[in-house]
Amino acid sequence: MTRNEGLGSWPARRARKTPHRTALVHEGATTSYAELHSRTTRLAHALRGTGVRRGDRIAYLGPNHPSFLETLFAAGALGAVFVPLNTRLAAPEIAYQLRDSGAGTLLYSPAHAGLVGEVNGTMTPVRTSAEVGAPYERLIADAPAAGPIDEPVTGDDLCLIMYTSGTTGRPKGAMLTHANVTWNAVNVLIDHDLTADETALVAAPLFHTAGLNMLTLPVLLKGGTCVLTGSFDPDATLDLIERHAVTFVFGVPTMYEQIARRPRWPDADLSSLRLLTCGGSPVPTPLIAAYQQRGLTFQQGYGMTEAAPGTLFLDAEHALSKAGSAGVPHFFSDVRVVRPDLTQAGTDETGEVLVHGPHVMPGYWGLPEESAAAFTDGWFRSGDAARIDADGYITIVDRLKDVIISGGENIYPAEVEDALLAHPDIVECAVIGVPDETWGEVPRAVVVPREGSGLAPDEVSGSLRGRLAPYKIPKSVVMAQELPRTASGKLLKPRVRSLYGTL
Repeated sequence: MTRNEGLGSWPARRARKTPHRTALVHEGATTSYAELHSRTTRLAHALRGTGVRRGDRIAYLGPNHPSFLETLFAAGALGAVFVPLNTRLAAPEIAYQLRDSGAGTLLYSPAHAGLVGEVNGTMTPVRTSAEVGAPYERLIADAPAAGPIDEPVTGDDLCLIMYTSGTTGRPKGAMLTHANVTWNAVNVLIDHDLTADETALVAAPLFHTAGLNMLTLPVLLKGGTCVLTGSFDPDATLDLIERHAVTFVFGVPTMYEQIARRPRWPDADLSSLRLLTCGGSPVPTPLIAAYQQRGLTFQQGYGMTEAAPGTLFLDAEHALSKAGSAGVPHFFSDVRVVRPDLTQAGTDETGEVLVHGPHVMPGYWGLPEESAAAFTDGWFRSGDAARIDADGYITIVDRLKDVIISGGENIYPAEVEDALLAHPDIVECAVIGVPDETWGEVPRAVVVPREGSGLAPDEVSGSLRGRLAPYKIPKSVVMAQELPRTASGKLLKPRVRSLYGTL
């Protein structure tokens, strides 16, 4: 009888129920739940043989691959802590996260061997490292065919250190316990109404909290199938949906936008799709309409790494009547919208989002002061601005620090960006505040035009007249080829400001 109550026990628990069902699909190869259990157990024994012990940190650097999940579950079986690394980071950034987490083991993909070499040149190499491929397979093959790892693990034990996007300052390691991740998965099972025959396409990166915790782990907990792809490609996405009769897709708005722009979009076979969820940022109204034309309804959500991440969810029933809203709190989540003095904000009054629940992290790794400052009476302070309507539905307005204050009026960039994206020749945009002698600051739009459109700045501003209050309309427009984003697709507003805020 296992004494492991955490993620490390999931492969064994799933294998005893549905051993022959397919857990993972990757590049045409399939892994059953029995095979996932066997490989995870052997990997755990192999890692223990290298000296990994309870509480040690195991880092992983690579694209979506079965070995990512095998390493996560093996770490959980050992009572160790899994540290997923963002594959788009530079060597100094990777080195920082390895040093900060104190990872003693690193598994990495062959494509990142050069990057690992650079990292090792800037710091003391981790104690044990293995390249996914032949060395990784030898590690598993040479492991003793012993029984299960008998390591007691409780829900309160640390499961993951997931580093925040680092859009301001150094990234912080959000500590997620086994209970945090499990309760988040339970919320997804309840609110998404997942079924045992779910087939999920995992194109969002697993090192990002949404791709892992909102999609992959809940589907595996339920006994469904996850189709893993190493990178996102809109045409490949349409191919995989058709080939595997995918029922569940998660993505950020930019991913869905790219799919809808493909020439084959109007005729692609999307009949198997049942769940289409979107997060990372509000879904632009024109994008919602494009998918509705194909009979598909977005189920939007809102979350953060520190909440593992699910916080708010807008179900299909209210997707139209509450379009633009992020929904209501997940079943086992509580959310407040408060004024600066922490009193409850009134209906339609803008305030800060506070979150409480069993899925919320206990704090940041190695940062006791920052951890304490992030909570007020047990409620996590998100730093996001929102409004709550009379029915309890919450609309995320923007990051509090991104609000533009022009002549005493608050301008929320997300509202202006949504209006700009209604223009057929605008592919992407970002609105920032720039200094102004009269008003303190005024909005500026940074726009990525559709290729060959010949879009002019005056046309951009003109498209908003009569649709937004004059003070909200950008006073200047800058054209750009692309906008800086994180690996998870979030817009890097600080980078946008540094590039375009002083022109």
